[in-house]
Amino acid sequence: MPVSWWIISAAAVVTLFGITAVPAGPLAGTIVGAVALLVLLALLIRYGAARVEVDADRFHAGRAAIERRYLGTAEALTGEDARNAFGRDCDPQAYLLLRSYARGAVRVAITDPRDPAPYWVVATRHPERLAAALSGHSVTRS
Repeated sequence: MPVSWWIISAAAVVTLFGITAVPAGPLAGTIVGAVALLVLLALLIRYGAARVEVDADRFHAGRAAIERRYLGTAEALTGEDARNAFGRDCDPQAYLLLRSYARGAVRVAITDPRDPAPYWVVATRHPERLAAALSGHSVTRS
C-alpha cells in the first residue's frame, strides 16, 4: 500500500476523534477513534494483501491460482495500455486482480479449455519482472 493511504487514514482517525470529542467528550472521541482505527487497519491490510506469486508449478494472483502449464503468452502493460486492459478492452470473462495503486499490469493468456477466463490481467508495480517470470522458469513475488 502507498504511504499516502496510511497518512490519509491516520488523518481520518484524528478527525473523527476531534469531531466526536469536542461535543461528546474525550472518552467518546477515544472510542470512536479506536473503532475507526481498527476498521481502517483491517480494510487497508486486506486490500493490500493480495498475493501475486510465481513458483515452479503455479501462478497465484489474489485468491486465484493456476498451474503454469495452462499459461500462454504474458504481456507487460503500462500507462494507457494497462488502464484500457482493466476498462474498455477487457473481456467480461477475464479474471482481474485490480490494485489501484499499481500503475502497471500483466495480461496472461489462459490455455486451459475448461477455464472460462480467456486471460488474466493482474495489476503490479513491476509488470516487466512478472511477465518475464511467467514466460520463463524464474520464481518471483510482486
